[in-house]
This record gives sequence, structure tokens and C-alpha cells, in this order.
Amino acid sequence: MQEINDVHVSEPGLVVVDVAAADDETAFAFHTALAARWATTSVERTTRDPGQPGVRLRCYLDLRQPSDASGPAPAPH
Repeated sequence: MQEINDVHVSEPGLVVVDVAAADDETAFAFHTALAARWATTSVERTTRDPGQPGVRLRCYLDLRQPSDASGPAPAPH
């Protein structure tokens, strides 16, 4: 995976999420669960690291912005 760019974590509430999962379906299901709660970047594919099991996925998350109008996202602990 590429290095984390300073702008992606330049303010409180911005998060880089790296996911390791057994398969694409699991990685995308996790991303869908995140996206249901917070504003996230879209993801179109996973990556595989040679010699390593499973797949990897990276997305960027903004905890300050809930994804829907049903109320504020819970505060991070």
C-alpha cells in the first residue's frame, strides 16, 4: 500500500483505515458497514501482497461527518 499522505490525517476526526481480510467479499462488507455510519471514500478494488494471505483495502474516513441525516456519528473513544 502507498504511504499515508499528511493531508489524510491533517485534522482531528480524519482517519485512514487499512483492512486485511480473508477475501474481497469480507473486505467490501466491512467498508459498507463503515460507509453506513460515516463519510468514507469509495473503494473499487482490493490489493494482494505477494506471499501474504488474504486481501488488503484502504479507505479514508471522516468521523466528523455522519453519512446520513439521522443524527451525529458517535464520538470516537
